[in-house]
Amino acid sequence: MTLSSNDAIRRKRLLWRATHRGIKEMDLILGGYVTRNIASFTSAELDQLEVIMDLPDQNMLSWATRTEPVPPEHASSLLLQILGHRP
Repeated sequence: MTLSSNDAIRRKRLLWRATHRGIKEMDLILGGYVTRNIASFTSAELDQLEVIMDLPDQNMLSWATRTEPVPPEHASSLLLQILGHRP
């Protein structure tokens, strides 16, 4: 599969955002997942990832550590996979 130039740039930007969050734990959780999987993401998954990138780190960390449940409006299959929850 050959990526378009725009697609490659989009993936590179998303990878950078995922690995430079502001909270080290989210760099490891989100960044680690994205680093391992971004090459195989579909366009729809990239769209979901862009939405996830706008979520506050503190919220995602509390969801990842299961101190708070993931609100239904944010419980996309991709986010649940990233956080280690079963979809």
